[in-house]
Amino acid sequence: MTDQQEWSTNANESLKISFVQAAPGSPKTLSSFHPQFTYPIFGDEECIFGYQNLKLNLRFAAHDLRPNLEVLYDKKFKAVEDVKATDIEETLKEWIPGETFEKVGAFNSHIQNDTSASSFKPPGELLETYTSRGRNFEIWSGELTDPTVQRLVERIQIMISFFIEGGTPLLLDDQDWTLARWRVYFVYEKLTDLPSPNTSPYSIVGYSTSYRFVTYVPTVSSKSVTQDFTLPPPTPISPASLPSRARISQFLILPSHHSHGHGTHLYNAMVKTFRASPTCTEITVEDPNEAFDDLRDYCDYKHLLDNGTFAKISLKTDIDPKLSARKIGVRVPTSKLLDMPLLESLRKKNKIAPRQFARLVELYLLTKIAPHNRQAGTARLTQRARATDPNDRAFYYWRLLVKQRVYKKNKDVLIQLDRGERVDKVEQTVGEVAGDYERLLRGMQKWQGGEASGSGSGGSERRDRAKRKVVDEGDGDDDDGDVEMEMAGDAKRARSEAL
Repeated sequence: MTDQQEWSTNANESLKISFVQAAPGSPKTLSSFHPQFTYPIFGDEECIFGYQNLKLNLRFAAHDLRPNLEVLYDKKFKAVEDVKATDIEETLKEWIPGETFEKVGAFNSHIQNDTSASSFKPPGELLETYTSRGRNFEIWSGELTDPTVQRLVERIQIMISFFIEGGTPLLLDDQDWTLARWRVYFVYEKLTDLPSPNTSPYSIVGYSTSYRFVTYVPTVSSKSVTQDFTLPPPTPISPASLPSRARISQFLILPSHHSHGHGTHLYNAMVKTFRASPTCTEITVEDPNEAFDDLRDYCDYKHLLDNGTFAKISLKTDIDPKLSARKIGVRVPTSKLLDMPLLESLRKKNKIAPRQFARLVELYLLTKIAPHNRQAGTARLTQRARATDPNDRAFYYWRLLVKQRVYKKNKDVLIQLDRGERVDKVEQTVGEVAGDYERLLRGMQKWQGGEASGSGSGGSERRDRAKRKVVDEGDGDDDDGDVEMEMAGDAKRARSEAL
């Protein structure tokens, strides 16, 4: 009987990821780190069976991401009937291209003697250059129909499975029409003091992808017009020419570049292109995790603050006391608290999804209430509608505004609860929303004084922070009817990382 533990290796610890460049003598390692998780590849236990002192060295050329895998071990388990060592190459071949398995010597020789490396440039167009901590960086963007973009994505997207919980690699053998709806954004460091004539000046920092969801935009006309058309059309239609919602999907900054502000630069560069596009109607995010939510909130909030959007918004507190009475069937309509047509106009102008825009407005309105008056946090407020202190009235109506949004979003679930439990659930959720907004405001003060790193359209940080009892946001920006209510304790899956 074999000792399973003796022959089992933790996949996360045995696998080391490195990025290298040409240098005198042998390739130079620029950075190395371990994956955060490997369960999509090696199973829930994240173990590799059948080896002692196993080491997996997964290396990439820092510029064009050419991959190589070196497998080292002291002993390999000899098969006993159906019990045999994990076939590492067979397991990994679905996740990395075949060139990864070339001999280590051939890979090293290619890195050292690749004369084209010095003239390498990222594919697509240069969107932005910036400096962080005295180092220079560039953001490039290209469509997935570009063969060079495809090759880079094919080589690097195993990182999605290592660092983005629930992330799914892209299908690169899809039809051109579908591939044309994907756009890829690369962050590269522009290196100086190159050690070798064959050293590329570019080193990968991270990347993100976005997808175009074609949307129907009705036209208003006083009379109907009949138009003839044929299918298929006589000339190809580009997805970029059609009205669409842009969805940020995978978002990854490599661990060696965390906390240097690259997530902020990448996110802002992406949304800047979306806002500038005449065919993009709205910016959405796929299954963001908590860290990416923070990054997105910080960046969107600053944008709305800087462009004067927030200055046009105010919470009305001079409400008819009869509407504020605590009677069954009597409530204050949202339209009495905010100028809804104005909000919708501002939201569309900034191309922000409804759920995200509502949260940002709530966050801003909370800052207009004196900190002392909003200390109640999770407390249930009564008779504040008639309070003489305008900050007390504002906080009362602010909470009422959030309650209405929470209830409307989760009505189908809440209506199944007893009235008392339903009221308690909404009250508790609003208190937790307020507490989370206070956390965001504290974070913004620190963020504005330094560089934000954020974590992606969703990330992989796991925080010990209070979960909302009713998660009214959902995991992404899908249509409201497509998102289910999530209760406290439910795990939130992430599709992308923005660290």
